[in-house]
Amino acid sequence: MTWFQFFNIGLTYITIGIGSAVFFFFVVKKPLLGKFWGAIIVGLVGSFLGGLIDNLFANVIQYLADFNSVNVFAALTTSLLMIWLLSKASYPK
Repeated sequence: MTWFQFFNIGLTYITIGIGSAVFFFFVVKKPLLGKFWGAIIVGLVGSFLGGLIDNLFANVIQYLADFNSVNVFAALTTSLLMIWLLSKASYPK
């Protein structure tokens, strides 16, 4: 891999991390430790950790991404996210 490919990968992770921080801070409007800057730092760390997990468990994720022509990883992640959102909407504080 060339330095340009590493640069593009890094920019992708940075964009995902900052996008997640902006979404949670401005759209979801959850109280966060450190406010916007805390959300950016946690978003960047989470983005790079997600990439590291993807590299370490690539075979498992690849297997789950094509199990009987179904992306089990995406379906499981989305279903858990939707259940979490339902639990937050069911009992507002």
